[in-house]
Amino acid sequence: MTGNEIRTRFLEHFASREHLVLPSAPLVPHGDPSTLFISAGMQPLQPYYLGFSQPPAPRLASSQKCLRTGDIEEVGKTERHLTFFEMLGNFAPTGDYFKETAIPLAWELVTKGFGMPVERLRATVHPSDDEAFEIWTTKTAIPAEHVTRLGDNWWGLGRGPCGPDSEIWWDRGRDAGCGQPDCYPDHCTRFTEFWNLVLPQYDQRADLSGPPSTAESIQRGIADGALVPLQHPAIDTGMGLERISFILQGKENVFETDLLGPLVDFVHDHSRKPATLSERIIADHMRAITFCISDGVVPSNEGRGYVLRRLIRRAGLHSRNIAMSEKLSAGAHRTVEIFRDHYPELRERE
Repeated sequence: MTGNEIRTRFLEHFASREHLVLPSAPLVPHGDPSTLFISAGMQPLQPYYLGFSQPPAPRLASSQKCLRTGDIEEVGKTERHLTFFEMLGNFAPTGDYFKETAIPLAWELVTKGFGMPVERLRATVHPSDDEAFEIWTTKTAIPAEHVTRLGDNWWGLGRGPCGPDSEIWWDRGRDAGCGQPDCYPDHCTRFTEFWNLVLPQYDQRADLSGPPSTAESIQRGIADGALVPLQHPAIDTGMGLERISFILQGKENVFETDLLGPLVDFVHDHSRKPATLSERIIADHMRAITFCISDGVVPSNEGRGYVLRRLIRRAGLHSRNIAMSEKLSAGAHRTVEIFRDHYPELRERE
């Protein structure tokens, strides 16, 4: 499946299950001065989750443009890190459904829509989330021994909505990791997480007496009133398009997919001193730069303009490292060619 087909399959799956498909919001947040760029699919929908406004439908789905630079130094060095990426997501901000529906919906898409073999899939849940564990083991075909309780499966910002999350992982095979037969997700590189189902069901009103990674801390938090059940538990899921693409396309990393591969090839073809790391960094940054400029960001000395300037400078540095014979602007035109069908604003502002 191509990246475009995967995106379409995801959105059609949820559209046929009463979800309204929303267009991607711009990378520049609207009415949110607390952040420079949209970095997750749920971010543009926050007013619905917080009750400030009503969503256009109880169930939503989208493919959202995102930009993150916190791991910029890892780009090109790992199989998955990027600055710009697309986040596929389905959402129930007002409690139209919860985990008893979200988990089977995700499983149906993964196994039937994407055709991923059950024996290579794993799920993780928070140690306190017996409900999610039971749903996985009774409402899907995944064996109980393939569902792991992980302390990291907790989402929260210190105060306000919070709760467990549940992740779906792909088994890359014993040769890809530590080689131990009892290896489990998050233990080594054998398993790749590709879909996170966030299940906010509490309102955190005070500090917990212990780390949220343990079931005991959550139980004490409920007992002492630090965690109060939300009236309407919500659903917020996120799946990186590039990450699921490299899995479904049988590639070793995101740079070999049809989403980024053509950009890497463009850079390589115009390189006089080929170097894989620099070629990957340039490909990633060219794409991020193109989408930023398309959404109205201009280089400057502060804020998001400074982030854009940094991306341009890093891409320029690596283009000199490989003696690139084409200007970065030519790479921007190649980016538009690849993504203009789904993002017509690229063509309109080229």
